[in-house]
Amino acid sequence: MDEEKMITLTTSDGEELEFYVLEETRISGMNYLLVTDADEDAEEGECYILKDRSKQEDEEAVYEFVDDDGELDYLFKIFTELMEDMDVDLEK
Repeated sequence: MDEEKMITLTTSDGEELEFYVLEETRISGMNYLLVTDADEDAEEGECYILKDRSKQEDEEAVYEFVDDDGELDYLFKIFTELMEDMDVDLEK
């Protein structure tokens, strides 16, 4: 990661979760983020794909975790291709 970009998500319980953004893409008008809980110095970490569910009138971005297996498989392939030149190994 050349430049660390972080986002903070607030759960419905009020818990704050911080993630590092590895990659972003837009598919069929929908924005997706590939994020991790590991910082740049960590050997391993968990990756998640987030879907931007924000509406134009929302003051802050609204993201949800992608949990549909078919959608995850499709997005995993896309993010793997986007990151093939980076020093990051993605495993399912």
